[in-house]
Amino acid sequence: MKPLLTHTIITIQRPSLWLFSLVAILCLVMLSLWFSYEYGRNIAGYDSARADAYISQLQAQLDEAQAEIVESNRQATMLKRNSRIDGDASTQLKETLAQAQSEVLELKKELSFYKSIVAPEQGSRSVAIQSIQLKQNAAGDYDYKIMVSQRGRNDRFARGTIDVTIEGLKEGQPVTLKLADVSNETKKPMKFGFKYFQNFEGVMTLPEAFLPETIRVKVKPKSGKIKAIDEQFAWSDLTAGGA
Repeated sequence: MKPLLTHTIITIQRPSLWLFSLVAILCLVMLSLWFSYEYGRNIAGYDSARADAYISQLQAQLDEAQAEIVESNRQATMLKRNSRIDGDASTQLKETLAQAQSEVLELKKELSFYKSIVAPEQGSRSVAIQSIQLKQNAAGDYDYKIMVSQRGRNDRFARGTIDVTIEGLKEGQPVTLKLADVSNETKKPMKFGFKYFQNFEGVMTLPEAFLPETIRVKVKPKSGKIKAIDEQFAWSDLTAGGA
C-alpha cells in the first residue's frame, strides 16, 4: 500500500497587515522630511558640527526607508501571487508604495541640498532657484514659497534683487502681473542677502477671470561675478506639487 501524500498550502489571509506596514514606512519618510524643513528654518544659526550630525541622521533615515521599501516590494510581489487578495487591497497597496517611493526621492533631494551647504563645491559662486511651492488654500488664494540658494563657494553673502511675475490670460488677452501687486507680504523691489539660502513666502490673490499660465523668476545678484538667472515655470506643474 502506497503512503498517503499530503500538501500544505500557505496563503496570506490578512493583506491589511502589509498595508499597515507600508503606511508606517510613509509616516517615517514624511517625518524625516518634516525634520528637514525644521532644520532649514533654523539654518541661519548654522553650526558645522550640528549640521554634520544632522546629515548623518538624515542619511541613516534614508537608508532605513530605502531598505524597508525594498522589503515592501518583495511583500507586494508575494501578495500579487496570492489569489485571495482582492482588487481594492491590491490597488491601495500599489498607491501607498508609489507614494512612499516619491517621498524617498524628495528626501534624497533634501539630503543633497544640505550636503551642498556643509561641503560646497569648489569653483565660481552662483545662485539658483532651489524650489518653488504653490498651493491653493481654502479661500481660493495661493500660498507660495520660493527658495533661492547659493552654490559653489558660500563663504560670502550673495546680495541682489529678485523679480517674480505671473503671466497668463484675461478675457483672451495676455496679462503679466508682478508678485508685489498680488501679495501683501511681498515688497517691491524684493531684496535678498544670504550665505546659504533664503525663502520668500506669502499669499497670492489673483484677479478674477485671470488664468495663470507661468511664473517667471529673475534673480539679479549685486556682484557682477555671480551670473543672473531668468527661469520660467508652468503654473500647472507648480500646483501639481512644486518645482
